[in-house]
Formats: sequence, structure tokens, C-alpha cells
Amino acid sequence: MIYRSTLALLLAAALAGCSPKYDWRDYRSKDAPYSILFPGKPASQTRSITLDTLQLDMTMTAVEIDGVVFAVGSARLPDHASAMAALQAMQSALLKNIGATLRSSKDSSTALQAMLEFEADGSQQGRPARLIGKLVARDQRIYQIIILGQAQNLDTEQIDTYLSSFKLN
Repeated sequence: MIYRSTLALLLAAALAGCSPKYDWRDYRSKDAPYSILFPGKPASQTRSITLDTLQLDMTMTAVEIDGVVFAVGSARLPDHASAMAALQAMQSALLKNIGATLRSSKDSSTALQAMLEFEADGSQQGRPARLIGKLVARDQRIYQIIILGQAQNLDTEQIDTYLSSFKLN
């Protein structure tokens, strides 16, 4: 009897160890032409935002794993000319939301696409937080691809998988 109970506990522990923390799944947006791998089943919400003087409807799709948020936001601009200004305003708003200071920032824009990549440290709910972001503008659309959580909970492999999986269709 004790043998069976011990065996059952060991089997349950082994099965629990096999359940992945990150259950990567392909996500294709219905609102904007992009796809990405999320580490769990995401939820979406659309709300009105203001970026400087631009009033936009942004759709956010996100999932939280162990206190780390993986999110993609997308919005349509009135024209392509305002794309870079919108990205800079988006970055400022994200930094302000968590009282962050930039650790690093890189602008890798081309004639077809504008992109800002950055890392910042701030706080969320009174705890230190790290924000890793990629902001992209192509045509009349802007995208924010972010990861937010405590630095010790951020895993380089998961960050790379998430950010590198973002594709514009």
C-alpha cells in the first residue's frame, strides 16, 4: 500500500514536471496583419488611446506567465507620415507608465519600416520591473511588442523566442 502511494506521488510529480511553463502557440491577429508566438493563450482588448495629439483605437493582445506580461498592441494611423512620431510617443508613454529610465535604445528604420527597440528599468505595483520593447511602423500601422516583468523572472531564451517570432504579413 505504501509502495503504491509513493509510486502514485512520484508519477504525479513527474507529470507535473512535464507540464511546460511556456506553452508556445502561433497567434495570427484578426485586426492587423501580423503573427507571433505567445507563451500561453492570449486575450485581446481594444481601447482608445492618445499618442501626443493622435487619437487611436489600439488592440492589445497579451498573456501573463509567472508575473511576466507578453503583449502586442496594434493601431492604424491616419497616414504613414506620422509613423515615427507615433512610435516615439508610444515609447514615451510606455516608459512613463512604469516610471522607467532607458537602459538601451536602437533605431533601425528603413525606407519601408520604422523600428525602435529598447530596454528600460522602472517599477510596476511598487516592485522593480524591466520593460523590453520593439515598436514597429509599416504603412499606416504601428505595433508595440513588449515584455514586462521583474528582471529575475525574464529568461533570455523566452525573450528571444517571443521577439523574433513577430512577423508582419
